[in-house]
Amino acid sequence: GGGLEGPCEPGVRRADLGAVHWCVLPFRVLLVLTSHRGIQMYESNGNTMVYWHALDSGDASPVQAVFARGIAASGHFISVGTWSGRVLVFDIPVKGPNIVLSEELAGHQTPITDIATEPAQGQDCVADMVTADDSGLLCVWRSGPEFTLLTRIPGFGVPCPSVKLWQGIIAAGYGNGQVHLYEATTGNLHVQINAHARAICALDLAPEVGKLLSAGEDTFVHIWKLSRSPESGYIEVSPLP
Repeated sequence: GGGLEGPCEPGVRRADLGAVHWCVLPFRVLLVLTSHRGIQMYESNGNTMVYWHALDSGDASPVQAVFARGIAASGHFISVGTWSGRVLVFDIPVKGPNIVLSEELAGHQTPITDIATEPAQGQDCVADMVTADDSGLLCVWRSGPEFTLLTRIPGFGVPCPSVKLWQGIIAAGYGNGQVHLYEATTGNLHVQINAHARAICALDLAPEVGKLLSAGEDTFVHIWKLSRSPESGYIEVSPLP
């Protein structure tokens, strides 16, 4: 709406914005924007900024870019990735601006590329958030008052620009054009797809029907049908025309 045409935080130009994401919480919706200067959170009307978090560049070298990338909501938390590999977890109140930085997750050593979440649906020890970085490393978390690192899925020398989470399945798109499907709770690789001739740019999911979309630098977009075998529980995937 109109708020996006209005002024940003002083000193932040529209060209500086790095990521924009609607965060749908159980009790409110916030619009989260990132830039090299910090993280802004707006009410859903886009007009009222309720929180500003400045990025601390103290740990960065003079030639290192400072940025935030990867935004996702889980329960009453919003997680935002940073250039340092740390993931900032913000505790969001039911209403008002009393947002606090509750935790910093330290599972990564290289810049965060993407974060994905899905509702935990009341299960214990469930993996409901996955974070990805420039080395291709994935970290799988259980959200809560204290986030718990459940497993690490090692990278293999290429970045993971995009990651999604669906019914306990991690879909990860890599810089070599491959899409990997992992079991979230164990980190086991179930399916490896040579999806694109060049790097994956983005993945998206239609969760109600289990369809995964992949877009690559080869200018192609592919759609895949995800499912689980009723007999083995194994992850299955098939391309859609």
